[in-house]
Amino acid sequence: MFIHGVFKRHSIVSPYNFHSLLLRGTIQRADAINFLTNKVELDNARCYLEDGASKGAWLNRSSIIFAGGDKWSVDPRVSISTLNKRDYSLQIQNVDVTDDGPYTCSVQTQHTPRTMQVHLTVQVPPKIYDISSDMTINEGTNVTLTCLATGKPEPSISWRHISPSAKPFENGQYLDIYGITRDQAGEYECSAENDVSFPDVKKVKVVVNFAPTIQEIKSGTVAPGRSGLIRCEGAGVPPPAFEWYKGEKKLFNGQQGIIIQNFSTRSILTVTNVTQEHFGNYTCVAANKLGTTNASLPLNPPSTAQYGITGSADVLFSCWYLVLTLSSFTSIFYLKNAILQ
Repeated sequence: MFIHGVFKRHSIVSPYNFHSLLLRGTIQRADAINFLTNKVELDNARCYLEDGASKGAWLNRSSIIFAGGDKWSVDPRVSISTLNKRDYSLQIQNVDVTDDGPYTCSVQTQHTPRTMQVHLTVQVPPKIYDISSDMTINEGTNVTLTCLATGKPEPSISWRHISPSAKPFENGQYLDIYGITRDQAGEYECSAENDVSFPDVKKVKVVVNFAPTIQEIKSGTVAPGRSGLIRCEGAGVPPPAFEWYKGEKKLFNGQQGIIIQNFSTRSILTVTNVTQEHFGNYTCVAANKLGTTNASLPLNPPSTAQYGITGSADVLFSCWYLVLTLSSFTSIFYLKNAILQ
């Protein structure tokens, strides 16, 4: 006995996993179609011809692919594959997304036509086809990053700031950053995922320009005849250019025992063979196209040379400074006597 009516099947395949697909329908059985990770089994969905007088046909939507043994489709990937005289199966080589859709097996007998429908869903791994280019913008600017991807099912898109904070963001094709700050510079990762295959991942590098700042300026005391050093630590994008001044006078590398070494984030001023004229106030200036800043620091002679100790009172002096450190009233008495003697 034959089962009359229309039987529907649903199959899911990925063109990355399969080179061919065999669609087999039956008007006699309504067995399920299995979907496995690495292959599709459609052996239980065969389209059988009832007898020698039966005529079969395969349709894709309303287009006839095969009518009996006559091929109507011009697609070279499509053929009829039979296991025996009654088997009437449609085979598709190199399945791609254009093959997605309903396929109908129709068998015309002497009595009444019978049909079975198989719906083929072709899954496509995610692929990012458009993403924002690397960019350089000024601090405080509004920024929109774009990431567009294809795939079936439609992939979900997520963003992540992978440097330096690895901060995740809400999903979406567009990532809006309002008033971007220097801390938000770095690489942004776009990931497109639909569970068909591994996510497709691409990155955008965002450089944030900002005006320079001087984070630290530091020097030590130095005795005449020795070398003195002042270090100026700065930050800025683009990296700042450094200049040095003593009072109102600009200093140059190689001038009167002055050595200036400039790096991307610091400048070091060295005075060789310090004389009394070298002591005084020095100013470090850092500048880039967004602004200028400065900081000053004196280069001082030593003020901690120990002269003598009486109890817990220390007399510290140099040729330019006299510093008294007294810890008790009693120490003043002994200190006074020591000086008078």
